[in-house]
Amino acid sequence: MPECVVVGVNADAQHRFSKQPQPSIRLIAGLGVEGDAHLGVTVQHRSRVARDPSQLNLRQVHLIQAELHDELRATGHVVEAGQLGENITTRGLDLLGLPTGARLYVGTDAVIEVTGLRNPCSQIDDFQAGLLKQVLGRDEGGNVVRKAGVMGIVVRGGDVRPGDRVVVALPPAPHLPLERV
Repeated sequence: MPECVVVGVNADAQHRFSKQPQPSIRLIAGLGVEGDAHLGVTVQHRSRVARDPSQLNLRQVHLIQAELHDELRATGHVVEAGQLGENITTRGLDLLGLPTGARLYVGTDAVIEVTGLRNPCSQIDDFQAGLLKQVLGRDEGGNVVRKAGVMGIVVRGGDVRPGDRVVVALPPAPHLPLERV
């Protein structure tokens, strides 16, 4: 298995589609990324706050594999780390293939528990026309396939920077597939 590493870290204090590249980010246990608009115990995503502001925030950290950026470039889209709103961009790990509850040990201290799949919305086409079709589709069986990354909660805080290793610990079996959160 190839080594998984962090290739980009991003945060933005404002609710914008893309996040700004940073030299490092600090994860805070139970809250998310320090200084990021999605930091909090309860949900911070605008549409979810409008529905029920008391929901637990299962979307504290957004991760995307850089291999998605490669795939998008092959379709004519130019996407860099952070531009799809992710906090952490990885390379060498199939994030979408992880089960619910998988733990990612990032760098020397941080631990993120994967809670589910990001559900991409139409804002992605505002960023680049036709991009939604590339990250949200259907498989041969007609099932929805979401490729816009995974969401997680911070179990243990710590600093994360490009070049940090990511080690995966799977939860006890049976493994539950990721669903949208």
